[in-house]
Amino acid sequence: MRVAVIGTGGIGGYFGAQLAKAGADVTFVARGAQLAALRERGLIVESGVAPVALPQVRATDDLAAIGPVDAVLVCVKLWDVEPTAPGLAPLVARGGVAIPFQNGVDAPGVLQGALGAEAVAGGTAHIAATIRAPGVIAHTGTLARLRVGTFERTRAAPVDAFVAAAKAAGIDCERVPDIAAALWEKFTFLASFAGMTAVARVPLGPIRADPAMRATFLAAMREVVALGRARGIALPEDLADRALAFADTLPAEMKSSQLVDLAAGRRIEAPWLSGAVARMAAAAGLPAPVHATLFAALKPWVHGAP
Repeated sequence: MRVAVIGTGGIGGYFGAQLAKAGADVTFVARGAQLAALRERGLIVESGVAPVALPQVRATDDLAAIGPVDAVLVCVKLWDVEPTAPGLAPLVARGGVAIPFQNGVDAPGVLQGALGAEAVAGGTAHIAATIRAPGVIAHTGTLARLRVGTFERTRAAPVDAFVAAAKAAGIDCERVPDIAAALWEKFTFLASFAGMTAVARVPLGPIRADPAMRATFLAAMREVVALGRARGIALPEDLADRALAFADTLPAEMKSSQLVDLAAGRRIEAPWLSGAVARMAAAAGLPAPVHATLFAALKPWVHGAP
């Protein structure tokens, strides 16, 4: 199977490496120091459950040099989805499909506008992984799961083929019947987790252990559930409570990528996370005071350290 990984960060690097190790034909798209390291030294995944060392990988910064593939894993940051989308058209021109794995809920629609509805599936990645150094991906904990599904007009065959290839590579990959609900289920946890950890500047452990922060975290997730249900997404009423129980099973040291980026002085995804919740809630006439406050507190850091 031919796979293009667009954005070789924590998600793209980890899952792309697992696919390549299993024999898939994977091209990694990166830039800067990450691209240089991939070309010179290959790709390393540091993980307690699925370590990988690939001394040689195919890496480029030129989408036009890749050619048609079966699956495009779109793993760029949220602000890069729109400018990247048009360049993906030649990659899916022969029946392939693009699967975005961003943290928010906007990426599939952006890609559909550029590539056509038939060429876009949906995906969620559940993993704590970051670039520890150029060419080195660090995976925290044991969670590493993909959920993939089709929308109404998505080509089903390449999605099924990708799921099969992922499973053959030892990846916990599930083909879900309602990918919109899966996207919002992740969004419920992720937007709240990212906002809370970034504003508090601490990992998950202190947030779930402190009664006040724990209650705020739960309230933030309940805002997203209410918003999703108002938009017609089939979310269970008790999803926020279940997500909090799930958070209790995760490593205390787990950090959101937004906290990692904030601490490094890099641009952050807040406008597409807490900012998106606040914006969509306001448009629907729903209250979202927690996410509105989280976004307001993070606005000075949206484009990097002020």
